[in-house]
Amino acid sequence: MRWQRLRRRLRGEGGYSLIEMLVVLVIMGVVMTSLTTVFVTASNSELDMNNRFRAQQNARLALNVFRRDVHCGSSVTLGPAGSPSGPLAAISVTVVLPSGCRSSGTVTWCTEGSGSRFGLFRGGTISGSSCTGGTRYADYLVQPNVFDYTAPSAGSGLLPKVRIDLPVNVKPSKTVEAYELQDNVVLRNGVRA
Repeated sequence: MRWQRLRRRLRGEGGYSLIEMLVVLVIMGVVMTSLTTVFVTASNSELDMNNRFRAQQNARLALNVFRRDVHCGSSVTLGPAGSPSGPLAAISVTVVLPSGCRSSGTVTWCTEGSGSRFGLFRGGTISGSSCTGGTRYADYLVQPNVFDYTAPSAGSGLLPKVRIDLPVNVKPSKTVEAYELQDNVVLRNGVRA
């Protein structure tokens, strides 16, 4: 009697058929694939956004240090023009710092790179039309010619100034992601015209 009840119970046990299991696996595969695609896309977007933020932040910091040097400088000398040319005149500027500044002597700011990726260096040396050495302050500049110098006109009583233009873009093929910093920095210790 016991055995018969056990047999009836076992015959009444139902399960999933092979077709039902395959349908469930296909549905789960579609759901997991779409979730994985969403996570990978979000991860790539976050990485891209972090790279752009870091490049923009470095450009802002570089501009602040450049301002400090030029504001304290007494005179500047523009270096050579780079290739490809840009809207400004030179790839480097050498600033003469008097003894009252944080550092005295001369400091050279220059760009180095190729194609559409250039870096901005402080303390580099210029040989020919290229910059070597120094501390990299900014990266992902899309043009090498970022400096220009404006001497004041005679009798104007104005101080000389250096123009800097830092166009930053981590992906130059996407022009909508470009970020540009421009400033005219006055040499406070310069000679008035």
